Amino acid sequence: MKKSYLKWIGGGLGWALGGPIGAIMGFALGSMISTTEIVTSEQAQSRGRSFRRTSTDDFVVSLLVLSAAVMKADGKVVKSELDYVKQFFVRQFGEAKAQEQLLLLREILKQPLQLRQVCVQIRANMQHPLRLQLIHYIFGLAQADGSLDTSELRVIENIARDLGISQKDFDSIRAMFKSDTSSAYKVLEISEDATEQEIKKAYRKMAIKYHPDKLSSLGPDIQKAAKEKFVKVQEAYETIKKQKGIK
Repeated sequence: MKKSYLKWIGGGLGWALGGPIGAIMGFALGSMISTTEIVTSEQAQSRGRSFRRTSTDDFVVSLLVLSAAVMKADGKVVKSELDYVKQFFVRQFGEAKAQEQLLLLREILKQPLQLRQVCVQIRANMQHPLRLQLIHYIFGLAQADGSLDTSELRVIENIARDLGISQKDFDSIRAMFKSDTSSAYKVLEISEDATEQEIKKAYRKMAIKYHPDKLSSLGPDIQKAAKEKFVKVQEAYETIKKQKGIK
């Protein structure tokens, strides 16, 4: 475990080595690492156009910390949530890597988390499409036990707000986990009385926003996960076309 983490320090991890996420990682591994000054929300906003490159490992550790926050939201950690995390990482990185990440997650779950500061750090360093992917993932995690608890939803709302995710984007991603026609309109961020032209325009816009290529910098493994959002946009479009008789 520690050997793998040393590999991250040597190459994989970038900005996540510092700040509140770096401190969490240090505690989780029983070996404190020095942290950089925590970025304030004002600084995060002012630096919004000059992100440092996010590595795959920066993304993964951010994902683990946010996962821990959601899993702890309702006061209990259930097996279905741990299984969801494991299955996700197995699909993306293989069995061996997934086991490492699960062990790290268990250690993170033991710690108190400064969630807002974590989100501010992520927002200051991670591009918007990657932050959208984080929200999509944690919605799936929260519903791994078959329902979305009120306390879990509140935590996800706070995470989205502090990550700089708009209400429309939040509602769009949340709607991806529902199957009714009304949710299809929310996925495309349009009203149910939208015209055919507006529907087609919205589809093109959302297809670009959620295209897997937006996450190409993180490699093919993360791109596979991003494809789920893209497919949901296509499904929403087909649902609306069928309802309105659009060819």
